[in-house]
Amino acid sequence: MSIREKFQSDLDELKNSLLELGTLAEVAMIRAIDSLKHQDLEEAKRIITDDYKINELEKQINERAILLIMKQAPVASDLRRIVTVLKVSSDLERVGDLAVNIAKSVEHMGSTPFLKKIEDIPLMASLAQKMLANVLDAYYKEDTVLANTTAKLDDEIDELYGSLIQELLELMAVHPKSISQITQLAFICRYIERIADHATNISESTIYLVRGEQYRLNA
Repeated sequence: MSIREKFQSDLDELKNSLLELGTLAEVAMIRAIDSLKHQDLEEAKRIITDDYKINELEKQINERAILLIMKQAPVASDLRRIVTVLKVSSDLERVGDLAVNIAKSVEHMGSTPFLKKIEDIPLMASLAQKMLANVLDAYYKEDTVLANTTAKLDDEIDELYGSLIQELLELMAVHPKSISQITQLAFICRYIERIADHATNISESTIYLVRGEQYRLNA
């Protein structure tokens, strides 16, 4: 195997590891929302415990990426691929952290019945999860069209976030004794909105990877 072939093989391995990290982050988010819907405190604890897998894989990816830069002194296009790996891995690790934050809010609320049916929050979460799945696909295929169109979903999530926060504020006035639960639900809405922001970041990184230019989507 030539030096170039070995370098390309290393880049491919990095890409595959990044997609594995993406799957772990996406699954963590799905599990966190399920634990919310079912008030599954044991599952919430498991999500928090399992976060080390995401953190460890991100660390491994970053170390391998930096080592490639140091050993190979890559040209501009190859360096862009490695820089993109570092940026995307950071966003995915943050998605994992946000899933943990959701699980911690579930733990904090405990088994006290919800004031209202939890429907709109999972709806917003499903849109964020769709964004995450699509941007990972866009990154893998280097599809700038998919990256761009997926980022537009962030506007819909922002609208849902705004309406949910308004509804929760109104509930506080009616149910002052349930402020703790309402506050945690507001936190969860914010965590989901942030996950969508990280998915948008990955869209921007994908466009940077392909075109070599920085783009701000939904600015």
